Amino acid sequence: MSVAGPTLVNVTDTRGTFALTDMPGVRLQDADFTVVDVETTGWSPGAAGITEIGAVRVRGGEVIAEFTSLVNPGTPVPAPITELTGISDPMLALAPPAAAVLPGLLAFAEGSVLTAHNAPFDLAFLTAACAAAGLGWPGFEILDTLKLARHLVSTPDEVPDCKLRTLADYFGAPVQPSHRALADAQATATVLGHLLERLADREVYTLGELAAWLAEKDAESAAARTGMTAVTARRWPRGLARTPRGLARPRRLARVLARPRRWLARVPRLPWRRGRGIR
Repeated sequence: MSVAGPTLVNVTDTRGTFALTDMPGVRLQDADFTVVDVETTGWSPGAAGITEIGAVRVRGGEVIAEFTSLVNPGTPVPAPITELTGISDPMLALAPPAAAVLPGLLAFAEGSVLTAHNAPFDLAFLTAACAAAGLGWPGFEILDTLKLARHLVSTPDEVPDCKLRTLADYFGAPVQPSHRALADAQATATVLGHLLERLADREVYTLGELAAWLAEKDAESAAARTGMTAVTARRWPRGLARTPRGLARPRRLARVLARPRRWLARVPRLPWRRGRGIR
């Protein structure tokens, strides 16, 4: 089905929302979140275009407005993408281009926290499309539900992974993701609601506290990764140190492999010397 322009569904009064400068002190239960999802013809905004945009505006755990529109990318939709999303060239023939859809989306999301699952993907396409259309990108606060879930949902104890479909199924979302923009945004909105409840259990109540909490968790994760790298480097024998070409000192290893009986006759173990590798 083709559309001539953006479609707004269940739109309610969104006046009284908060300006970005007011947001750090806004309680999570009072903040507006615009959950957005895009469908595209590929994986990189440099080589692909947007075929559909869906957004759900949420406040206090309630959906107050929805936005959806097909988008003509100006290029054919590859067959694998049509198979994945169900969006085909005939559906997009009369759809508006991104330049005509984006102003409505930006107005729809104004004064809210822009939210997406794996936000860098959606934002890359949206910001690239805005730049191509000559539209300035507003200074949205951004929340990535994928990153948030990784800090709040235990894997593998609760879920095997933090993919949108997995989380939507775990939290019992009434609308399951289907690689269509509005449905995926609706599923993400349900996931967001459950994640915000878990933040309250951790005494995170405002947007400012959420930003500080995420920064702390990200720093802990980075420190843990750095620590694991340091331990691995410390324990790896110098004689077998990793290099771009393979083993750093292959001749010493070759001597051991060529004459194993010599080493076994001298010592009942491989010839390691603490801190020096193979002798």
